This record gives sequence, structure tokens and C-alpha cells, in this order.
Amino acid sequence: MTSAPQQGSNQSADKNAIRPFHVNVPEAELTELRRRIAATRWPEKETVSDTSQGVPLAALQDLARYWATDYDWRRCEARLNALPQFTTEIDGLDIHFIHVRSKHKGALPVIVTHGWPGSILEQIKLVGPLTDPTAFGGRAEDAFDVVIPSIPGYGFSGKPTATGWDPVHIARAWIVLMRRLGYTRYVAQGGDVGGLITDAMAVEAPAELVAMHTNFLFALPEDVSNAIQSGGPAPSDLSDLERRALDKLKGFFAKNASYAFEMATRPQTLYGLADSPVGLAAWLIDHGDGDDQPAATVRVAMRTPTKGQPPERLTRDDVLDNITLYWLTNTGISSARSYWENKTSWFGPKNVSIPVAVTVFPGEVYQPSRRWAERGYRKLMYFHEADKGGHFAAWEEPLLFASEMRAGFRSLRK
Repeated sequence: MTSAPQQGSNQSADKNAIRPFHVNVPEAELTELRRRIAATRWPEKETVSDTSQGVPLAALQDLARYWATDYDWRRCEARLNALPQFTTEIDGLDIHFIHVRSKHKGALPVIVTHGWPGSILEQIKLVGPLTDPTAFGGRAEDAFDVVIPSIPGYGFSGKPTATGWDPVHIARAWIVLMRRLGYTRYVAQGGDVGGLITDAMAVEAPAELVAMHTNFLFALPEDVSNAIQSGGPAPSDLSDLERRALDKLKGFFAKNASYAFEMATRPQTLYGLADSPVGLAAWLIDHGDGDDQPAATVRVAMRTPTKGQPPERLTRDDVLDNITLYWLTNTGISSARSYWENKTSWFGPKNVSIPVAVTVFPGEVYQPSRRWAERGYRKLMYFHEADKGGHFAAWEEPLLFASEMRAGFRSLRK
């Protein structure tokens, strides 16, 4: 991986400089990756016929064979290098980001934050539909300037060497980044860990940030949050939809969130993520929503789809692009620490004062009600239940996701 300094010695020496970035992985690193995959010491087959014990052996071996022989990282590298990439130092850490300005006049700037176990690769399919909506069935007046940063410890951003890079710190760094890019009025979007960071930006509420959009509702009413996090009784006034949502969240934490507890408490113990490509792949892949699937039907994806919903539209190469990015940057453990850093409530009141747009996807971990969104965000300006898409909705359904962002922020256009 390489980055190029800006022209001019004064700019290069300036800590606030924005430096062009180019990805160029040495061939020796790709050769070593393939060697390690081929040398994997495999365990025995699972003793069940479904995914209740984790990623099935046969499915992972099939993925590994393709990864070691036919997968082409250079194709992903070319896609990244086709986009304007940069780094800039904020609070002593290099922050990597994609920045694409729209050709359309009056484009609304947006900073979009990925989650875990994702990366900037979740969002790059959004760049075209957002910056050039007329080429994708939209209107010129719905265009965005797009900023997609890599979270510290993820991808090509720097890895913190001291504690303190929690969602609030990252949110403040994003505010600095947008100011450094010259934006005086912008919006923010995020889901998963990126949703926590976006919520934190909205709590900070700088004058330039006029609204946010989320596809994962973290700001839940206090009584609902208490029922999830303390195991207390459910509120007595829940609708059937809300009861199902609460049951799904409780089930997820009881059965499928062990990875989150490990990363939130002992991330440094996960040395295998730095040593074994296949170990890293299994860790990033195995995050289902509680519906165990027959092992023989499993197609390795980033998340088991919700029962009754179609599989997420991620190809094998999509999945391997993301895993390979984690491997080449050795960010398995540094990204896991982002869970350890978060000491605030995941699901609880956030005191957001700016306007908020919410999209609910049917394949997400849970589906909140409009009432919960209104209680969590005092200035809810948009709420819509999409008919397809899951946890990685921007990655799976970029055109739909882009249309949701356009609709969610349309009332703010000047």
C-alpha cells in the first residue's frame, strides 16, 4: 500500500495536509497469502447438519480453494484506485478516505461510515448512484458529494496506539475531516458501528451537520433498551411488531453475539486473526441472526439471511475482497478493539437533536417500529420500510440504498 504526498514541501510538512493515496499491494504479499491458505490445518467436520456450530467445514473449504487459486485481488485494487483516495492526519492518526465530488451543481455533501465486519468496500457501490443520480434513474438535484472514511484500525486508516478512539472520538474526527474538506453544510449516514459513530456526530451536532440517516436503529426508548440489555421485562404497551423486534434482538444477543462480547472484552486474544487467513475469514463471516441454516445449502456470505428473505446479494468475490482487505492491512485485531473502546450503551437514548431519516431493511438483525424511531429521535423526518436488503444493504442493494438516502434527505435540499 502506498500513498503519495501533495506537491510542494510546505503542504507535505503540514499535518493538516490532504495527501493522495494509491493502493499497490506487493505481489509477494499475495503469494504469501495463497501459501498460508493452502497450508491451513483444518479441524474435523461439525457434528451437526446445520450452522448451529458455526461456518460449515465444506463451505469454508470451498471458499478457501477459490481464494487460493482463482480469486484476483488486483481487480478489487483497480476498483479502489479508480476512485479518488486520500489520507490526512487527525489527532495524530492517519485517516484514509474516498472523496468524490459530484458534477451536478448544488450537490449535498454526505459522510458515509461503514461498520464491522465491513469496510469502505460496503459503500463504494453507492458512489455512482449518489454522485451522478441521472445515470441511475435519479434527478440532478438529488446529487451528493460523497466522503467515505475508513474507521481508525480498519482498512487503510492508521491503527490507534493508545486507548480513547471510541465512537465519540471518531465522530469528532469526522467533523474535523469535513471541515478540512471545506464543507459548511453536510449530512451523515451510517449503520452498524458506523451507525454508532453517526449517532455520536448527531449528538455533537456541529452547526454544519444538518441531518443524519441510519439503517440500524441504536437510539431506542429507555424502557426497550433496558429490556434488551438487562434482560428485564418487556414494556407492557408493545405492539405485535415491537414484540417481535424485541424478541429478535434478545435472541440475537443470546445466540449470535458472542463475537461482539469477545471483541468488547478480550480483543487482543484473537491472535489467530493475524496469523491465519482462513481463521480470519471464518471470524468475519460467521455472524448470523439466529436462524440456523442446513449446512448443505450454505453459500458463504457475510451474514446468514433472515428466514424468509432472499440471500443477500453479495458475490463470492465481494466477500473475499473484504476479507482480503482485512488480511493485507492486518486489521483483524485493531478493528476488533473498536468494540472494546465503546463503553456506552449500544441500544439506548442518544439525545440526538438534529433531523433524522431512518430506513428499515427486512433482512436486518431486527425491524424497529416507527414509534420507536420517533421516541429515539425527536426530529424524525423520514421513516421507510424497504422491501428488500439486509445488514449490508448498501453493499447488497446499492441502487435501493441510494434511493433511500435521496428520499431521506430530500426535504433539506436548497
